[in-house]
Amino acid sequence: QVQLVESGGGLVQAGGSLRLSCTASGLTFTNYAMGWFRQVPGKEREFVAGISRGGGNTQYTDSVKGRFTISRDNGQRTVSLQMNNLKLEDTAVYYCAAGNAGRFMVAGPSQLRYDFWGQGTQVTVSS
Repeated sequence: QVQLVESGGGLVQAGGSLRLSCTASGLTFTNYAMGWFRQVPGKEREFVAGISRGGGNTQYTDSVKGRFTISRDNGQRTVSLQMNNLKLEDTAVYYCAAGNAGRFMVAGPSQLRYDFWGQGTQVTVSS
């Protein structure tokens, strides 16, 4: 049974930082590109960041470039999202996902490319 379990969410003031982690089990982690998505009530879930199987390639949505960093530790089967200089508009439920992509590719923003999803972790940024 595949499980992706997110952790690290919480309440933070604008300008602060949080680090999200996602631990995978039940799958061959190195076979999957990984991604982070987020969703606010009433809106579509949106792509935030993605990373290739080996970690050598990354992709970010424009609104988080320069503030967020995605990384992975294949030995620990984890993918992380370091979020700095958080803004009110970053408030959302954040999900990690395991997706299909070529060996050196990121899976990208299409949710159809992702086979497995975590349950999500809430990030709330306050003023």
